[in-house]
Amino acid sequence: MAPQKLTDYERKRLENIRRNDEMMAALKLHSKATQLSNFKRPRVGTKSYNMKSEKKPKTETPIVIRRSLRTRGIPPDSKGLDGDSVGPTTPRKTEPSVVSLGRISMADARESDHSDSFFVESLMGMAQLKAQYASVEKGKVEASLGLEALYLDPENIARVVPGRITSARFFPSSSVKMIAVGNTFGNVGFWNVGQSEVHLYRPHRAPISGILIQPHCLSKIYTSCYDGILRLMDAEKEIFDLVFESDESIFALSQPTNETNCLYLAEGSGGLTIWDNRIGKRMSHWVLHESRINTIDFNCKNPHIAATSSTDGTACTWDLRYTDGDKLTALRTFTHKRSVQSAYFSPSGCSLATTRCGVSPILKITSFMLTCVVLWSFIFHYSPTIEVLDNLIPKHY
Repeated sequence: MAPQKLTDYERKRLENIRRNDEMMAALKLHSKATQLSNFKRPRVGTKSYNMKSEKKPKTETPIVIRRSLRTRGIPPDSKGLDGDSVGPTTPRKTEPSVVSLGRISMADARESDHSDSFFVESLMGMAQLKAQYASVEKGKVEASLGLEALYLDPENIARVVPGRITSARFFPSSSVKMIAVGNTFGNVGFWNVGQSEVHLYRPHRAPISGILIQPHCLSKIYTSCYDGILRLMDAEKEIFDLVFESDESIFALSQPTNETNCLYLAEGSGGLTIWDNRIGKRMSHWVLHESRINTIDFNCKNPHIAATSSTDGTACTWDLRYTDGDKLTALRTFTHKRSVQSAYFSPSGCSLATTRCGVSPILKITSFMLTCVVLWSFIFHYSPTIEVLDNLIPKHY
């Protein structure tokens, strides 16, 4: 029987598989993955948070089980109820246990049992050091990173928050290696790499959707969550202040490099909102996608160009300077077969990296120049569950 001829699509697919295997072999990724899988974390002396221990009060009175007269074999009382003993017709009002939506002190939000005074002082020191060197002009730094030089150091492993991480950001400072992490329970944890203590707070009661560290003032950090609350952590005042409260969920938080007073929020189903801190209200609002926006990023070379990823399966680029009333037209639209979890520009601003959700998630890197769009590469990432990919964010730091 003659062998079946391959179609152009099948030949191209086999060629892509062969090329990817050669690239993986050249980078020695399989050996690195084997080393990581065989690595065992030490059980003793790991860095983690310590929750506050609260003792439950002892019950003073014994528990009495109520039984009716019928079950005890006693005849019912024939007197009945008095006329004056009838209860009120309106139900008794109960005070609901509502979490304060206003200003929360860091002491009240703190869930780690150790003191955070040194942590607050370090944030203030970082902010002052950043202000001193803000006027120093930075030159262009070019460097190449060899993947074969990467390794996992056990000293650089810490459990920063309980549960699943939903957002993570590094502090934009060369003087310290500190990371801020949010989880599904509304916790925000801070870890200075190399130190044993992790500082844990809970300013929200819903999954954290965004963490934004002010590059000009590292002691001020914005946090957003799915219940529509936006807070500002001010280390100088030691508070989590309420900035904005929405009836819709907030799914992403971002800010361009050329603006310090405006915040960009992914609000509701496909909405993009600009919040102005100077006037304390919305400046603009557009509906850009058919479903929720997962990430917002700005081109570092041209901060007016933004990129959004959405659950509707698309990633789009926008020029925020050109609007038609309450409408905004996409410059380019990149389509995936499933939900696009993230879309971020490269440091050069000439490429866009997107991640797609699915059983076989994909990292797609697209290079575009003027009117030309050239596909650079696909990177497949095997994941047995769909929910894991929202932690895979191709963000440059």
